[in-house]
Amino acid sequence: MVTSMTIAEAKQRLKIPDLWRILDLPGDCSKNPCHSPFYERTSKPSFSVSVGGDLFNDFRTSQAGDQIVFLQFATGLSLKEAIRIFIELAGGGQSDPLPVIQRAATPPQARELPALPTMRLGTRRELEVLAALRKISVQACQLADFAGFLRFGEWKGRAAWFITEPGGRNTQARRMDGRPWEEIGAKAQTLPGCWASWPIGVGAWDDLQADTLLMVEGAPDLLAACHYIEKMDSACFPVAMLGAGQRIHPDALPLFAGKRIRICAHADKPGRDGAERWAAQLATVGAEVDIADFSGLRKRDGAPVKDLNDTTEIHPDDAGQLEGLLPE
Repeated sequence: MVTSMTIAEAKQRLKIPDLWRILDLPGDCSKNPCHSPFYERTSKPSFSVSVGGDLFNDFRTSQAGDQIVFLQFATGLSLKEAIRIFIELAGGGQSDPLPVIQRAATPPQARELPALPTMRLGTRRELEVLAALRKISVQACQLADFAGFLRFGEWKGRAAWFITEPGGRNTQARRMDGRPWEEIGAKAQTLPGCWASWPIGVGAWDDLQADTLLMVEGAPDLLAACHYIEKMDSACFPVAMLGAGQRIHPDALPLFAGKRIRICAHADKPGRDGAERWAAQLATVGAEVDIADFSGLRKRDGAPVKDLNDTTEIHPDDAGQLEGLLPE
C-alpha cells in the first residue's frame, strides 16, 4: 500500500500495544512493569511500555526506544525496512507475517557488591560542619542521616562524608574540608567497585509509601533536596543520580513505576541532557515526570545559580521563583 504518511503521523496512529497485538506477542503490556514477550517467563518482570504507548524499556538488555525501535527489537529488521513496514501498518496496510526473535532466557550475571570502608552516623559537630559547608540547615543533614544515605568516616586518610545507598551498591566520598581529592583532582570520588548508575535513595521510600520524588544530580543537591523537604514539611522523598552522564540502572528503573517525579536539572548542557535522559527512561515505567531548570536565577552575590544547592543562597529578587519547587 503506497502512502505519503510521515513517520510522525504513523507514530500518532500506531502505538507499541498495537504492534504487540499485530506481532501476536505473549503477555500483557498494560501492566507496568510486565514480563518480556521475548524470553521465557521468570518471576521478575523485566519489561515496560510507557502509558502513552510510545516508549519501551527492556531491563534485561537495557534496550529502549520508540515504536520503530520496538519493531526492530522484536523482528531484527533493518531500520529502513522497519520504517517502511511501520508506516504501511499505520496506514492500514497488511504486511506479511513478521517473525519474532526468541532470545535465550539466560539470567544476567550477578554482580558483586563493593567492599566499602567503615561508615557511621554523624556526630552533632559533623552535621553542623557539613551544614555550614553546603549552606543548608542542620535539620536537612539529620534527615539525610536518618534516611540512611548520609554517613561519615575516613577515606584516603581524610575525614570524609559519604553519600551511600543502604544496599551497598553505590557510595561516593567527599572531604569534610570541601577540598578536592588530590589523587583525582575532583571533590567527589565514587568508591571502587560501586555501581555508579544506581540511584541513591531508590527503594528507601518504599517503606514510607512515598509516591512523589524529587530527583537531583549529585551529593550536594541531594542534601539541598533534604533542606527544602524539611523546610517545607513536604511528603516527597529525595533521590539522586551521582553524575549527569549516568543512565538509571536497569534493575533500579522498575522501582520508579507509577511515581510522580520532579527532576531538578543543573543549569548547563550536561545537566539538562542528563535530566532529559532520565525522564525518557522513567516514562517507560509509567512515571509522571517534569523537569525544573534553574537557568536565569541568581545567587545573593549576583553569580548565576548552577544547581539546587546554589538556590539556598538565592538572590531575594529571584526567591519567588522557587515557589512550587517541590512536587505535590
